[in-house]
Amino acid sequence: MTKRATAAAVLAATALLGPAPHAAAAPAAVPQPPAAGAEDRAAAARAAGAPDNLAVLARFFAREGGPGAAAAAGQPRIEGEPVEVRHLSPDFVAGRPGAPVSRLEFLAGRAVAADGRQAAVWTARTGSGWEVVNIADGDDEFRYARLGAERMPGGTVFREPQIDAWYVAGGGRVLPLDEDAVRAVGERGTALAAYRARVAAAYGDKLPGSAYARDGRAGGYDEAAPARPDGTPAAAAGAAGAALAAALGVLAVRRRRLRRRTG
Repeated sequence: MTKRATAAAVLAATALLGPAPHAAAAPAAVPQPPAAGAEDRAAAARAAGAPDNLAVLARFFAREGGPGAAAAAGQPRIEGEPVEVRHLSPDFVAGRPGAPVSRLEFLAGRAVAADGRQAAVWTARTGSGWEVVNIADGDDEFRYARLGAERMPGGTVFREPQIDAWYVAGGGRVLPLDEDAVRAVGERGTALAAYRARVAAAYGDKLPGSAYARDGRAGGYDEAAPARPDGTPAAAAGAAGAALAAALGVLAVRRRRLRRRTG
């Protein structure tokens, strides 16, 4: 399997879900979740492009590039507007009426090294405002946002982190954007109700408050921080910004799985 380099403090909201014995009926159309507001996007962009974060990014690119990368990496830059990154919603899995299929987890800013390598700077709203909470190499967040817009204009792109699958949802349909999603819903996708039944069967017994989650077993569906009325997260993982700074200060880069091999 291939892996993606990240710099610590991954959001707690990305924890696994997991089977509901009785799946409630899903709505016929995909409720559209609220978008991040302009002020939040601007604040996230400022956090991603702050001088301290750019210095951290330079070390990140140098570390991940191997021997000789420090000189090639140079001063990184942040390009474009941050994109929303949404994950499968536990409220949707639980069958709560009107629940959108996804919820906003963080905003991702595109970081580009002098040699062209890219990384995603994850920013989330914490108790101290918008902060950088993780850095991950590659361009998954931006690539799937573009692919989703191409395949279903006006749809909502989201990730099912439990199987690392990316989808776009809209008009009562869920369409796959990568090979993991194809394995889950087929090349042509599936109806929203069928998708809801699948994720309820797979994850419903691991929702917040379940015995599985209370036992603290790996993969429990952790409750994320509450969202603001406009849908943006009210808080990220506790002390996420401080944890990130500490981890990156000693270049404690770790790797995590983001994509499976075929077969």
